[in-house]
Amino acid sequence: MSVQGNDYQVVIVGCGLSGIAAAVKLKSNGITNFIILEKGDRVGGTWRDNTYPGCGCDVPSNLYSYSFSPNANWNHTYAAQPEILAYIERTVKEMNLLSYIEMQTELLETGWNKTKRRWVVETNKGTVSSKFIIFAAGPITEPSIPELPGAESFAGECFHSARWNHDYDLTGKNVAVVGTGASAIQFIPEIQGQVKNLYVFQRTAPWVFPKPNRKISTVEKWLNKRTSILQNMERLSVEKIMLVVNYGLLHPWLMRAFEPAAKAMLRRSVPDRTLRKQVTPDFTIGCKRVLFSNNYYSTLQKQNVELLPEAVKMLDKSSIVSATGERREVDAVILGTGFDVTHPPIASRIRTVDGGLLSDSWWDNGPEAYLGTTFHDLPNAFFMVGPNILVYSSFIGIAEWQTNYIVDAIKTAEENNIEVINLPASIAKTYNRTVQNELQGTVWTSGNCVSYYLDDNGKNFASWPWTIPELKEKLSRFDIDNYELTYGQS
Repeated sequence: MSVQGNDYQVVIVGCGLSGIAAAVKLKSNGITNFIILEKGDRVGGTWRDNTYPGCGCDVPSNLYSYSFSPNANWNHTYAAQPEILAYIERTVKEMNLLSYIEMQTELLETGWNKTKRRWVVETNKGTVSSKFIIFAAGPITEPSIPELPGAESFAGECFHSARWNHDYDLTGKNVAVVGTGASAIQFIPEIQGQVKNLYVFQRTAPWVFPKPNRKISTVEKWLNKRTSILQNMERLSVEKIMLVVNYGLLHPWLMRAFEPAAKAMLRRSVPDRTLRKQVTPDFTIGCKRVLFSNNYYSTLQKQNVELLPEAVKMLDKSSIVSATGERREVDAVILGTGFDVTHPPIASRIRTVDGGLLSDSWWDNGPEAYLGTTFHDLPNAFFMVGPNILVYSSFIGIAEWQTNYIVDAIKTAEENNIEVINLPASIAKTYNRTVQNELQGTVWTSGNCVSYYLDDNGKNFASWPWTIPELKEKLSRFDIDNYELTYGQS
């Protein structure tokens, strides 16, 4: 189906968790002239694309659900990928969003037309326009593929965990895993019993804590279906824990106070001194993403598993070579190397008012936004889960808080005959300078680690430097006084 020539009040790019939250908020405020452009053939975003064995969420399921669509049917306290995707698809149907979604419609390029005061959105199905645009493509979309010399000569199978090759049978194969991040520690235990030998390449040992996961009983499900009291209590308790952890990330001394207990757990989990030394992190808890697993350490101790605490030097036709020159014959290489969050691909498809690509600015200065939501020289445009908005909480929560701000801005414009909302460069500059100053002394800048929170220049482009309540407060309403406004003719 072609969308050529259609004009909307709002265009939403992406139908993952953030795009759905934005659509529901628009509808609940009486704004229905919008379209959701989704490049895939299903909704779900990252939960549609990531299907590797063991894929699941490390945020409790009660918190990893929309406030407007609580789920009484979670099977576990930490939901698995198929369950989350089913929940997302069910929510889309229950919220009557299907008619607003244009599937297999990819954003090619978009820019602001100064004369018409509209966004011109070019897609693979034609060009549409809109007064407002919401970019909800998400920060975890593009796999980070390391440059491995000799990869072109490797005769075996090689794929990234986010693009799992389910047609390739790992049974009896010699397999190398590159990376020990959040995805890797989930799929490594799942494939260990299937492969002949498993070689795990680790550049940096992560902090891994037990995952308090349990099956939700039939009685609990029955109660959740009939009353929200139990779910609300559990949700509130998780939120309080998140508040404490987030406070600790802002005050590294508190995170360091947990390290003796964490190392004691590690001693119990890994009796072998050599292996324990290899998996003991050398940075403050929280400096890199904290991981949760109940079987990762035990898997590393299996007879067919070898941990190589070093980077990969190269590949050749039949083997993988470590930085120290050790060679392992392998049939397959699985990249558990995460995502390229410093270079979000959508930025290379957005043109600013002066015609330049947003990516050019973000690559030079690092990704920046005001309240993680707006960017100067992008009038009437909003980002979901943008730069410097991440807190230790649920992505869904962040997205819902942002929708309060975004929809309030759109309503304010429509009710007051405002045609253009633009963030002044001076406001953006002052705000982002303050953000970076406030991030100094937090665990991300003083915890002795290199993480995806930091760009190539060491700038933290991801984290919110204040508390969770402060984030919610800042996003609770549109702060109109900080914007340049252009009014329409009466």
